[in-house]
Amino acid sequence: MPSLKDIKKRIGTVKNTQQITKAMKMVSAAKLRRAQDAAVAARPYAEKLQSVLANLAMRDDGDSQPLLSERGKGRALVVLMTADRGLCGGFNANVSKAAERFIKENERGFEAIDLTIVGRKGNEFLRNRVGKNIKQVHENITSDATYKTAALLGQEVVEAYNAETYDAVFVLYNAFQSAITQIVTLEQVLPIQPKVVEEGAESSVDYIYEPNQGEVLSQILPKMIEVQFFRALLESNASEQGARMAAMDSASRNASEMIGKLTLQYNRARQAAITKELMEIISGSESIK
Repeated sequence: MPSLKDIKKRIGTVKNTQQITKAMKMVSAAKLRRAQDAAVAARPYAEKLQSVLANLAMRDDGDSQPLLSERGKGRALVVLMTADRGLCGGFNANVSKAAERFIKENERGFEAIDLTIVGRKGNEFLRNRVGKNIKQVHENITSDATYKTAALLGQEVVEAYNAETYDAVFVLYNAFQSAITQIVTLEQVLPIQPKVVEEGAESSVDYIYEPNQGEVLSQILPKMIEVQFFRALLESNASEQGARMAAMDSASRNASEMIGKLTLQYNRARQAAITKELMEIISGSESIK
C-alpha cells in the first residue's frame, strides 16, 4: 500500500496536470471560434465555384484543358491533411487510418497511389505502415492556414498533374461539423468532375465567356484547385481545435475524478495511521499499568 507521502505527491501531480489541460482547453476554445468562423465563411464561395466548374466540365470535351480531361487509372495522388501537434483525441488517427485504407484497398483500381502529407502527426502515423507511398511531407504550416499556403500547395499539384505525373488527385481531411464532431472527407480534386444532371432537369447553365472560353478556363481552373485546398486547410484547422478542446475537457474531468479517488484513499490511509498510533499509545499505557 502506498504511503501517505506518495499519495499526497500523486494528488499534487494530477492537480498540476489538470491545470495544464484546463489551460489548453481555454486556448483551443479561443482558437476554435476564429477557425470556425473562417471555415464557415469560406464554404459558400468554394461550393459555388465548385458547382460552376462542374457545369463547365460537363460541356467541355477536356481536350483544350488538361485539368478537365479524364485519364486512365495509372498513378493517383492523395493529399492528406493532419496536424503538427497531438493531444486532440482521434483527430489525427481517424484521417490517417482512412488514408491507409484508401491506399491498401485501392477500390478505384489505380496502378499506384502516392501520398503527400500536410502535418507531422500524419507522417508519424503512416511512415511505418505505408512509408513507400509517402512522397512529400509539409510540416509547420497547419497552425497558420493562409491562402498563400494553399496556393503554393495547389500550384504544386497542378504542375504535377499537367506534367502527367498523376492521373487523379484527391484531398483527404476532417470536415468541421461541431466541436465534438469531425467528418473524415475524401474529395476528388483532379480531374474536375462534371456535374451530375438529374433526369428532367435542365442540362446545364449557359455562360458568356470574355474574352473567350479557353482564356477564362485557363485562369479559373487552377484557382479552383487553390480554393479547394484552402477550404480543406480551414476545415482541418477548425476540426483540430474542436477535437483538442473536447479532449482537454475530457482529460480535465478525468483528472477531477482521479483527484477525488486519491483524496478518499489518502483520508482512509491517514485515518488508519491515526488509529494505529492510538492503539500503540493505549497498548503502551496498559503495559505500564
